Formats: sequence, C-alpha cells, structure tokens
Amino acid sequence: MSSPYQKAYFLLSVANVKQLPSDEGIEVAIVGRSNAGKSSILNRITHNKQLARVSKTPGRTQLINLFKIDETRRIADLPGYGYAKVPLAAKQRWQTLVDTYLRTRQSLKGLLLVMDIRHPMRDLDTQLLEYCEHYQLPVHILLNKADKLTKGAIAKTLSEVKLALTPYRNSVTFSCFSALKGTGTQELHSLLDEWYGY
Repeated sequence: MSSPYQKAYFLLSVANVKQLPSDEGIEVAIVGRSNAGKSSILNRITHNKQLARVSKTPGRTQLINLFKIDETRRIADLPGYGYAKVPLAAKQRWQTLVDTYLRTRQSLKGLLLVMDIRHPMRDLDTQLLEYCEHYQLPVHILLNKADKLTKGAIAKTLSEVKLALTPYRNSVTFSCFSALKGTGTQELHSLLDEWYGY
C-alpha cells in the first residue's frame, strides 16, 4: 500500500526562520542529538534512502532542512544538538534558530524527538521537553536503535522512560523504533496521519 510520505521531497535549507516558506498548512519537526539517527528515521518514514543525507559526522546539519509531502504538509529536520566538537558560537546559533522556530512557527503541529534507546533522557533532551511543555507542543519520543538491545533491556528502558516522563503534563508519548529494521514504522505512520490529518 502506497504511503503519502513516499512522495516527500527536499524543499530547501534555511539558516534563519525568516527564510522558511509561508507559515500555513501543517508542519511536523524532527529533532534529536547529533548521533541519534534522525536522517535514517526520515529515510525510513518516507521509504526513500536518498531523502536525507546520513552523515558519519555528528553535528553536520546546522540548518533547518524542509521536506514537502504535499501542498499543505511538510517535515522540518532541525539541526542535531549535543555534539561536543561544535564550537560554542554554532551551539548558540542552533539554540536561537530552534528556539525561534519552536516558539513562532504556527503551522508546527508536533515534534518527533529522537533519542538513542541506549542513552535516553539526557540533559539536553529533558531541557527540550521542558521547553515544549512550556509552549504546549505535543512531543513523540522515538527511542531509536532498538535493534541494538535485547527485549529485556528494551522493556527496562521503556519503563524507566515512562517514569522519567511523569512530570510532563503536555502530551508526550514515546515508542521504541529501529530505523535499521523498520520496527515501529507502522505506529509512527499512524501518529503522523493523526498530526497531518490524513
């Protein structure tokens, strides 16, 4: 069965929110630590291995990359965070860019927050969740790289993450995912269908 996400194509990269297309329609943003596997997830969602460039070097994406699904729906790939070798000035630019985007983008419907299931809920992840809580932005956490853990370890991590999310009243949901194996893709498509209004 064909999915609307297969039609996604690269639209543009921007270094400033003023360069984004008109703030209308529906946008879903994907964000996470530099090595959590955002690009691989984007490629898995869209069944297109060439859509997002998968870099071996964390911290490569310093821009917002926008992908168009159809006339009214887009995916925004936000720059990865938490990579130590990125200079302080670049980190501050990231913060300003992402902060302005999350705070002002009216078409933003929800945020996919990618974490490595082996290292979930790091400080920067928690800060981002607190920020989204403040702005009442729905967040779905994708605990990626589930193929790296045993079933027992996955169950333990899921229970720890559930406990860590207790303070958040905002709609924060989570699921385990594997961009490599495709685990969780169907559930993710269902969530995106809901957010995009398909």
